[in-house]
Amino acid sequence: MTPDELNDALDKMQAAAGDDADKAPGLIEIQVDDWINRLAAMPTGRPQTIVDGVRIRDIKVAIGSDHTKVLSRKAAGERGEPYRDLAP
Repeated sequence: MTPDELNDALDKMQAAAGDDADKAPGLIEIQVDDWINRLAAMPTGRPQTIVDGVRIRDIKVAIGSDHTKVLSRKAAGERGEPYRDLAP
């Protein structure tokens, strides 16, 4: 997945969620090769606390998945917490 594809996926999920927070982006699972080759260059910001972890557009990132995907807050459960609104 390229940075543009990831941004598109985040924007589409946010738009489809409307006012339903459970459907908003909650966690980005990233395959290791995607992180190394493409996505690590995206602006991530510096974690404010250990709980914050690495974030892209204020959505928590979990590196080490079988493939790169965006999970809703409902699907991510506690793994995406603390949740924040999608940053531009």
